[in-house]
Order: sequence, then structure tokens, then C-alpha cells
Amino acid sequence: MPQSPTPPKPDLAARRANIAKALDLKDELLLVGAGEAIGIPGGMDQTYPFLAHSEYFYLTDEECEGGVVAFDPKSGWTDFVPEVTQAQRVWEGRTQVPGTPLPALAAWMAARRGRPIAMLGSKLPGITADAAKTTTIRDAFTHARRPKDAAEIARMKLAVAASLPGYAAARRVIAEAAAGKAVTERDVQTEMEAEFFRNGATRTCYSSLVGAGSNAAILHVDPSSRLLKPGDLVLIDAGAEVRRYGADVTRTYFCGPVDSVRQELYAIVNRAFDRAIAACTVGAEWLDVHFAAATDMADGLVQMGVLKGNATALVESDAAALFFPHGLGHLIGLGVRDASGRMPGRQQSTRPGLSKLRMDIPLGAGYTTTVEPGLYFIAALINDPENRTKHKDAVNWPLVDKLLASGIGGVRIEDNIHVTPAGPENLTGGIPRTIN
Repeated sequence: MPQSPTPPKPDLAARRANIAKALDLKDELLLVGAGEAIGIPGGMDQTYPFLAHSEYFYLTDEECEGGVVAFDPKSGWTDFVPEVTQAQRVWEGRTQVPGTPLPALAAWMAARRGRPIAMLGSKLPGITADAAKTTTIRDAFTHARRPKDAAEIARMKLAVAASLPGYAAARRVIAEAAAGKAVTERDVQTEMEAEFFRNGATRTCYSSLVGAGSNAAILHVDPSSRLLKPGDLVLIDAGAEVRRYGADVTRTYFCGPVDSVRQELYAIVNRAFDRAIAACTVGAEWLDVHFAAATDMADGLVQMGVLKGNATALVESDAAALFFPHGLGHLIGLGVRDASGRMPGRQQSTRPGLSKLRMDIPLGAGYTTTVEPGLYFIAALINDPENRTKHKDAVNWPLVDKLLASGIGGVRIEDNIHVTPAGPENLTGGIPRTIN
């Protein structure tokens, strides 16, 4: 069994200095809470696995229940930590996190009474924060941690290294299904995740998605007992996580030979995928990258006979969003949608083709983003009478109905891109895209 490498430790002093400079606080106090464990309903003394709020973890690299990081621009950073109880030592093997005892926070606050407070992370009971200042400071905090430091990139690469053998296992069991063996979506998930953990994963980055045939059109599909059939498209969205930093990868594989329509659908997404990755350069507006990918895929659907008209107009009218209903991607790193969002002053669109975009920002050096174009035949969208009326002349409805009835499902491909001054670095590109 491979030996798991030790995740590198971040330079927390440098990280905190960068955050302090970015926030440029004068008199405001900043409190960042880790949060508390959440009890499982009816589970007696059991709790859900604890993960500290990402804003706290970024500053501490600790999973400390009840921990608080406090910052006073006049005196610096203080870590307040709860005392580990004897029961926690006995039952959980927990050890004491270094820091100032948590009860001292009250005196720290009393000595600074009357100063404005911003609160990030999990809310702290009994402390009232200034909502407007909190929003402004959170925006600045989020923006400051978008560029990934060396330790973050290294952990992401460890997560990718743990993910790669998982995808090899998935391809193996899909090949077995193509050869006639009974293989379910759950079987694919099981073999994949076992390899993640054998190769150093701390946990999965999110709930693994596996959808075969028509299930490949369910955007957040739970793996089920559905059997893979020869001729199916099999969509897998899964990734390992190492010390809170993850990989978010999607591959669509063929279960044996598939028909020409499925091959063409894959080729359309694959072309848009390559072009979108190449567009991930410093200063590129994410909305522009998204629109270009949507237009590329709309053009492919026109050539395929699914859509009718001009590709740009089909994107503008949201006809293309019937088949590409989500955003092109999101930032990735400390969690699956790390530090995504919008630049100040930009509003979330309500248009069908834009309402699900996770970010509206220019890409900066050091950012890590997913690129995940996809095309799907989703019954809930295709059979919606309002969509049929609105786009009656833009869609070849008889062909779409035929493809939906065939269980075509969908295709998505996703990699994690590190934006650098030298161009995009594909962190997950070593995971094969080979279709079968």
C-alpha cells in the first residue's frame, strides 16, 4: 500500500500578515469563530464530523471546536482555544490546541469595549457584530485568499494524486460492465473512493456523483443500485481531499461502444472544454470565459441538429441554457467552492443561463478554478411547457424528444486550473479523459 505523504504546513504568520494588510482595519475588531460540533438528531451523544469554518481554518490550520481567532489592529492576533476535557482525551484521544484559554476572550473584549466588531467564520453567541462592516470585511478577506500560496497548491496536488488511482479504478469497473458483468453506480463509487483513501485522502471533497444512462443528466445524482449497460454514458463527479484541500473532477466515460450521437455530444463538450481552459489567463473575465464556452457548445448543438439558429443568439435567448443550465465553474481549494463569489458592485443575474454562476470576477494570478462545461437532456427542462413555448422555434423538439427517450443522459468534463502568469496549469490533467 502506498505511503501517504505528509501535507505541508502553511506559513500562518505570512498568511495573517497578508490578511491584516488587505483588511486595513483601523479601530475595528475582528473575531473569527471555528464553530461547534452539531449533534445528530436522536444520536444520543454523537455529532456530525466536525469541520472548522473555512475562514477560521485558513488562519489556524486547526479543526478546533469552539476556537476563536481575534484581531486587534493595534495589538495583533490572539488565538483563543477551549480546554480539552478529560472525557475528550479518553473517548476521542483529543489533544490540547495551543493558544490562550477561551475564557480569557471575555476580558479581551471588555478591555476594548465600545469599538466596532466584525465577525467572520461561525457566529459567536452573545456578541453583536456590525453587519455592514462584517460584509465589507468578509468581501476583502475572501478576495485576499483567492490567490493560493505554496502550501495550498501542494495540498491540492496531494488531493489530485489521491484522486488519480480512484479514476483508474472507475474505468476498470466500467470496462467490466461493458463486458457483461453486473456493475452498479454504487459499485463505481465504492471502488473509486476506496482508492482515494488508500492513496492519502483525508475525506472526499464532496459527495461523489455517479450517473449512468439517463441518470447522467441529473446534475447532483446520488449513486444508486442502477446497473451500467453497454452503450451508456457514465458521468462521474468526484475528488479526494487532503487536509481540507480538494480536487473536483468530472469525467464522462463510455460503457463500451456508444452510438454516433453520444460520441458527437462528447466531442462538442470536449472541444469547448479545451478552449475554456486555454482562456483561463490572468485578467480574463470569468463571464467572458463562460459565454465563450456556452457559445461553442450552442454551435455544436446547431451542427448536431438539436438547436436552430445562430449560436450567439441562442445563448442570449437562453435556449442554449436548456442543455447547459449551470455555470462554467467555480474557485476550488479550501473546500469545493472556495472563495467564489462576485466583485463588489456586481449583482447575481436571474437569467436561466446565468443564475447558477458561482462567480463573477476577473481571474488573478494564483487563482485555482474548475472548468466544467456540460450538455444534458434533462426531462424537467425539456418537458416544461413554458420552455417549449418560449423556445418553440429554436429547438428541434422531435429530435430532442427522441434523444430524451433514448436515455442519452449527458456529458460533463471538469478539471482544476491554476491560473499563472505563464498561462493555465491543469492540476488534474493527468486523470485520463480517455472515453473507454
